[in-house]
Amino acid sequence: MRDIQYKMMKKELRKKYFIPALACVTVILGVVYYYFFSDFSTKNKTEYVYIDNDDNVDSVYHKLEPFASKHGMCAFRMMARHFDYGKRIKTGRYAIDKGDGALKVFRHMKNGLQTPVNLTIPSVRTLNRLAAEVSKRLMMDSTELYKALSNEDVCRKYGYDTATIACMFIPNTYDIYWNISIDRFLDRMQKESKKFWNFDRIQKAKQLGLTPEQVITLASIIDEETANNAEKPMIAGMYYNRLMLRDAKYPHGMPLQADPTIKFAWKRFDLKRIYNNLLSIHSPYNTYKNPGLPPGPIRIPSVAGIDAVLNRVHHDYLYMCAKEDFSGTHNFARTYDEHMKNAEKYSKALNARGIK
Repeated sequence: MRDIQYKMMKKELRKKYFIPALACVTVILGVVYYYFFSDFSTKNKTEYVYIDNDDNVDSVYHKLEPFASKHGMCAFRMMARHFDYGKRIKTGRYAIDKGDGALKVFRHMKNGLQTPVNLTIPSVRTLNRLAAEVSKRLMMDSTELYKALSNEDVCRKYGYDTATIACMFIPNTYDIYWNISIDRFLDRMQKESKKFWNFDRIQKAKQLGLTPEQVITLASIIDEETANNAEKPMIAGMYYNRLMLRDAKYPHGMPLQADPTIKFAWKRFDLKRIYNNLLSIHSPYNTYKNPGLPPGPIRIPSVAGIDAVLNRVHHDYLYMCAKEDFSGTHNFARTYDEHMKNAEKYSKALNARGIK
């Protein structure tokens, strides 16, 4: 009898304490979930936090607070103190998605698990412009990047010089970590360039008797001549004919006489017309005076421009002039007399519009 009473008493005690204990555990788990696993961000879209070399723990808090929930920030601060995050801040670009809890956000930032940037290499004319545009997307000082690109030793490391280093940049889009160093960035660009110049492209360049750098240099001129991708192989064929021409008049090849190279030589990219007085500039980029290609590209050409050279149209035209209808396309000619007639029509159209 006593045993039965003892068991019943024990059972009652279990019920008496189990339910409150279960309730306490449930509350604790709920609090833990609320602070560490529920939505850290109050926004419905992905937010990005950029942590650079100048940040300290307080500035990190300041960058999180505009979109962080109160409970999320409380948990983040608690973990930051416990793990001494302020002494081991890692730079980077961190994505915080809807549904991410404070624990996940903190773990990513503490361990440097950042989200890469979609960096598109821009088709720009100068290296300082390239440096400026890249630095807008990466944690990279534009002045330091430009210095690297202007340094002969750095360029030589990658197989180029300061006139041809632009050839290493293929204007595609790449996933790159925001805090990448200049050295690693240039290493990556070299790797992507080698990948771009696959067997097929290399073979086509060899058939033309051109190096990849020469192909890119010619492509840069073609891109400056037109934005019409459909016409680029035609223009490539014309310039290639000039390069390859060898006769009594042009024993070293016909000068390219490309107006965009004159703009580049003068660094006057806003010029609408190229007058004779501009053709006297002493510059290796003056293709009116110097036969052959200039020493390097006059911009970072488009992939369409590069492939236009590699897949040029075979024809016997040696001259071209912009069409008088300002369509962005050109009239092509085989002889100089025919070309001058086209040039006269274009000049009249420019005068009629008051373009100087």
